[in-house]
Amino acid sequence: MLRELGVTGQVRELPEPAPTAVTAARQLGCEVGAIANSLVFNADGAPLLVLTSGAHRVDTGKVAGLVGAARVKRADPEFVREATGQVIGGVAPVGHPRPLRTLVDRSLGSYDVIWAAAGHAHMVFPTSFAELLRITGGTPADVDAGDAADAASPGRAAR
Repeated sequence: MLRELGVTGQVRELPEPAPTAVTAARQLGCEVGAIANSLVFNADGAPLLVLTSGAHRVDTGKVAGLVGAARVKRADPEFVREATGQVIGGVAPVGHPRPLRTLVDRSLGSYDVIWAAAGHAHMVFPTSFAELLRITGGTPADVDAGDAADAASPGRAAR
């Protein structure tokens, strides 16, 4: 799938599962912010993929405003699997049964190399901000919650 999309980076198998940005960064030897968390949300019943920096928490209220939804909430495992065909902990930015509306955290643009899940908790691939936008058809967005109370923590939301 990645080759078909023109992705040049090679999929890398990690020695241990990487269900969180922290565990992925530790195994890759990179900053947590260079991990692209693939977080699936339920936006008024529709799946929404938010690719956010592993250093950020997603402000669901802000995201709801960006996509025009009354409510955005973390998706449960069944919703994630149905929308992506993948399980939480390894959701890739692409390769889903149907295209997903996608927001891409602008802060990922500050990294030359970004690591994203490749459909399994042990698999990742190197990419770039521009490539993520291209392969997902995503929209650049400021999704960081800062210290907001209504936020999805990295590694706790559906990845």
